[in-house]
Amino acid sequence: MQRFSISLMGVVLGISLITAAVEQSYAKVADAKVAETNAAITRSERCSDLSRQFDEALETHAAATQVTAAKALQRKGNRFCANKKQAQGIRMLANALKLLGVTPIDPVQ
Repeated sequence: MQRFSISLMGVVLGISLITAAVEQSYAKVADAKVAETNAAITRSERCSDLSRQFDEALETHAAATQVTAAKALQRKGNRFCANKKQAQGIRMLANALKLLGVTPIDPVQ
């Protein structure tokens, strides 16, 4: 009888350890999926978002003193983005927005 209860305790302990390990692995997978969806924006999408933001800002900040320089930076930024140099294009577009007095949108908040 004592052997039976010791064996039963061993089985229960083993099952609880396996259950805890499985739950932990499911939690890690769920966390990884959430992180993946948060960081899913590509540089090309970022270029498009900033260019769109610039177009909208240009309508409301048309009287800014640096409009000509900002438009030149936007053209350069769009050219960089089109030529697979998105990092440089993103910087140019962000600087163009700053010349208009607008804070570039942050993709992950």
